[in-house]
Amino acid sequence: MSSGFQNIGRVPELQKRILFTFAMLAVYRLGCHIVTPGINPDVIKAFFAQMGGSVFGLFNLFSGGALQQLSIFALGIMPYISASIIFQLLTIVVPTLEQLQKEGESGRRKITQWTRYATVVIALFQSTLLAIALENGQFGEGAVVAPGWSFRILMAITLTTGTAFIMWLGEQITERGIGNGISLVIFAGIVVGIPRGLVALFEQVRTDQFTLLGAILLLGFATAFVGAVVLCERAQRRIPIQHARRVVGRKVMQGGMSYFPLRLNTAGVIPPIFASSILMFPAQIASFVQTPWMQRISEALHPGDWRYNTLYVSLIVFFCYFYTAVTFNPVDVADNMKKYGGFIPGIRPGKATAAYIDKVLTRITFGGAVYISAICVLPSLLHEKMKVPFYFGGTGLMIVVGVALDTVQQIESHLITRNYEGFTGPRGPRIRGRGGSGGRISGVGAVGS
Repeated sequence: MSSGFQNIGRVPELQKRILFTFAMLAVYRLGCHIVTPGINPDVIKAFFAQMGGSVFGLFNLFSGGALQQLSIFALGIMPYISASIIFQLLTIVVPTLEQLQKEGESGRRKITQWTRYATVVIALFQSTLLAIALENGQFGEGAVVAPGWSFRILMAITLTTGTAFIMWLGEQITERGIGNGISLVIFAGIVVGIPRGLVALFEQVRTDQFTLLGAILLLGFATAFVGAVVLCERAQRRIPIQHARRVVGRKVMQGGMSYFPLRLNTAGVIPPIFASSILMFPAQIASFVQTPWMQRISEALHPGDWRYNTLYVSLIVFFCYFYTAVTFNPVDVADNMKKYGGFIPGIRPGKATAAYIDKVLTRITFGGAVYISAICVLPSLLHEKMKVPFYFGGTGLMIVVGVALDTVQQIESHLITRNYEGFTGPRGPRIRGRGGSGGRISGVGAVGS
């Protein structure tokens, strides 16, 4: 691994990409500390000090602490995620969007453009609701210096512009940096909270609110749990693929054995993000509206409540199957496999192969859904039952581990393509299938991240 880090400095392009990524993330973190005009930040901080386990605490986690200070980036990237959810769902039911998605890069670019417009609309709506809630004293008395329509308009424009700027930063990182920009923005917002959580834990140990042995056991459990998450994120079921010898023109393509990998967590972090966004939206409205039945909804959607956890787990399981079905089509995989002369030993090519892959994928997805649900319910259990002063686990942990693994993999790919040794050391010989696919079937497409 040490040689892998040393090799980064030998690739100028990779070095520039990494430095550019750090520079953009530094700009994002700087913006998280610029307070929105017309706000009393002391009142807001006092409110969030008492609301760590509520829906506002979850919002604050995804905004990287920007909501706690009501900075210009207070809404974070959540409006963009919400807009992406809407268009993911509409792609299934609207034929025009479905056709655009099948058109390739041009169609996806059009959908991305519409997603940006929807992001602005959602950000305007959420920032207006936030301004009204601040004026009504939802975040404490005296949070707004000068209430009125001028404050509401200024708040809406400021926060919407901040969200659009974060969205632009993410796209710049994806294009000119390393890794997925949007994911890295969320990653940076979550990671900055780790030192603050450790300091809070140390303070509780110092004041005898938390025992030293308990703190050591908690840190040991956290380390082991992160290792388990890394193991599950890397886990995959490899379906063996046999390639027959073929004659193409004057060349004889040698047959061989390869594999088709199906990840345990095929849907990645999308299901918990979708589920969190859906539960956050009604909870946010319920927190702003002072009516008895809406307050009961707000209490039921409080993280840690059994009704919230039940809905959360149900939505995670649903979105695991839904997103896997959207991004992975066994029929296309079977057709591509048959087209290039590959087959699964003991399984007929065509429909039988598609049915077999679908059967295996369904079982793996169930295991992945259980794994994601267990991780996402863990923070509320630790916070409510063991009184842990920081949130550990959940969507944040999955994002941190997933983004870290993906970024390291991209850096390693840059090194290997330039004949440098990667982080995992020199690679042994791999069984190559048809056309030098390196153990994968060309034309299948990427499995959901």
